[in-house]
Amino acid sequence: MNSNVESTVPATPEPAPPPFSFAVLLADALRFLSFRPPSPALLRHWPESLGFGLVVTWLAGIGRYWDNPRAELWQLAGLGSVAYVLVLSSLLWLLIAPLRPKHWSFRNVLLFVTLTSPPALLYAIPVERFLDMNSAARVNAWFLAIVALWRVALYANFLRRVARLALFPAVVATVLPLALIIVVLAMLNLEHVVFSIMSGISPSDVSANDSAYQIVVITASLSILASPVLLLAYLGSIYHARLGRW
Repeated sequence: MNSNVESTVPATPEPAPPPFSFAVLLADALRFLSFRPPSPALLRHWPESLGFGLVVTWLAGIGRYWDNPRAELWQLAGLGSVAYVLVLSSLLWLLIAPLRPKHWSFRNVLLFVTLTSPPALLYAIPVERFLDMNSAARVNAWFLAIVALWRVALYANFLRRVARLALFPAVVATVLPLALIIVVLAMLNLEHVVFSIMSGISPSDVSANDSAYQIVVITASLSILASPVLLLAYLGSIYHARLGRW
């Protein structure tokens, strides 16, 4: 009798999710950048969140090259940065998938990568307009270091908290892509001066970005040396992941 009565009672409809709010999106982006968990709205409204990330990526790309005399047209238009996050997301998605991380989808990886773009807006500050060339070079080098370390820390946090990787594979998954990316960028010579710095910069080629370029050269050299060891550690991590030992 009671079961029949209960079957006739209509189920209480679930409340509709709150509509998209740009203020909530900005708050979630700030929480993400400060290593705090964002609200469920970030994934619930993932198209808007992804669009925000891509726009910031595009603006950061424009700011990165707008005062660079070596930049080409596609770099000045910010297209390089947008293409870069797509390529980087594809690389991370494919490279980390064999380690069997949780919640690992191309959408989640792309959303994460684009949301790490706001710190790169530091590159848009024209420090060479109010500093001498040597001081501007040092400031740009610091900007490069701050943005790189901030993004790496966010990525490591993403691998541990979202992808739920164990400590050792998380370290390998953090360092290996960085080493490969730095080596590829150095080989492609995208900044037009990477190899010229190795042989010395002529006075006519000096710019406020040269200290940052020298950091790229140093890290590229270290990455080339570390890559074989990292690849072995990566293959070992895949083997242990398939055995379910992590």
